[in-house]
Amino acid sequence: MRQFIVDSAYDLPSLDQTSERLLDNQEDIGNAVKPYYGEKAGDQLTKLLKEHILIAADLVNAAKAGDNSAVADADQRWSDNADDIAAFLAKANPNWDEDELSHMLHDHLKVTKDEAVARLQSDYEADIEAFDKSP
Repeated sequence: MRQFIVDSAYDLPSLDQTSERLLDNQEDIGNAVKPYYGEKAGDQLTKLLKEHILIAADLVNAAKAGDNSAVADADQRWSDNADDIAAFLAKANPNWDEDELSHMLHDHLKVTKDEAVARLQSDYEADIEAFDKSP
């Protein structure tokens, strides 16, 4: 995600390739769990994780454009998606507590938002500080 934020902030020519690879990573994760949780679960996880990335991209792009309404919308969708991921993972493995997973994912969202905002504002020190806090 970090590379996407950097590429997006500066309209780097690598943005398309970075975006494609980031989405491919979600496919890889879903495929990795299929032997343990089945095809359907792997596909569902892939779907949730790809949504997570696409919503994050919406949020970064809206922030970059200064569209506060779109930022708020993407932020709410991202939060809902994090809760959906937590629910999915807790259902897949009852040893994982849904509330703990949700809390962890929301921490991830906050740190990623802080990182993106800092980068978009060219506050590189805060950007690195936020990245270092990543769970």
